[in-house]
Amino acid sequence: MAPDLSEKPTGWGGDPVAQPSLAEVKQAAEVIRDVIVRTPLVPLKSYKDSIAIQLKPETLQPIGSYKLRGVYNWAASLTSEQLEAGLSTHSAGNTAQALGYVAGLVGAEARSLLPDRTPQVKIDAIRRYGVTPVIMSFEELLDYIFRAGWEQEPYSYLNPWADPLMVAGNGTIGLEILEEFPQVDTIYVPVGGGGLVAGVGSAVRAAGAGVRIVAVQPEACPALKASFDAGKPVWVDAEPTLCDTALPLAIDETFQLLEQVVDEVVLVSEQQIRSALRHLALENKLIVEGAGALSVAAALATPEDQRGNSVCILSGSSMPVDKLTEILSEE
Repeated sequence: MAPDLSEKPTGWGGDPVAQPSLAEVKQAAEVIRDVIVRTPLVPLKSYKDSIAIQLKPETLQPIGSYKLRGVYNWAASLTSEQLEAGLSTHSAGNTAQALGYVAGLVGAEARSLLPDRTPQVKIDAIRRYGVTPVIMSFEELLDYIFRAGWEQEPYSYLNPWADPLMVAGNGTIGLEILEEFPQVDTIYVPVGGGGLVAGVGSAVRAAGAGVRIVAVQPEACPALKASFDAGKPVWVDAEPTLCDTALPLAIDETFQLLEQVVDEVVLVSEQQIRSALRHLALENKLIVEGAGALSVAAALATPEDQRGNSVCILSGSSMPVDKLTEILSEE
């Protein structure tokens, strides 16, 4: 019998996150300019004629994911007193790595709450960046978030799902795509907590570009799709997935923003994710994690005449070696 998820919380009672303005995203771009890599657009390798898919490999950032953009934009706003208090966040792994990298730049201590399902490769990297990992069950982590546990702690806390400066920093990816490839028709964006698609979609909307924003989730954890269908944030009964950043619910505080900036939510199978991972590694020589391949899996499953010129954001690269080896060995 399926569990009753209807009574579970979907937020912490915070204010709805507003869509960042074009000026705020441009300001974020200036703030982070000397810290991040302006990642190039790279054609998806194909032995046929052009398939009109460009890759935005945020895996080339110093920490291997896009998270550096929003985390630094947030940290750069802190006072000396706030930095001295230490930096804290919750994370599936990539935000914590970004926080550690940024903490080193600004001279602060850092810690991160992590679910115990976090891959060891991410935990090891987090420790190497000098972050203190606080590992707990996924249920304990969500309880901390939904009771706004950071309000009872001394740290300067970054909420990666809903901080406006994080969202604006994420939005700089959208601006770069529009500047480099103004003829883009569709941008495919992986969805975990929703902060990436909130930022990219906001930037594209604020720029007045008529570009479709497609959010992509695994079939095994279709929380945003189910929430859009229901017209409100809901939980889903998630199944195992390669996408360790997948969140089994949509968040109250960001749901209205996502409704405003996302045109469609597309679901992809685990096999499609594996095939996209393999293609990226063997043909484009790019290593991505499960969630990082969601965008490519969705674009490849969509006929070109339906998606047009497409950009796929590769969000992160923290892939366990044993899992990668298994996927690359498949025929």
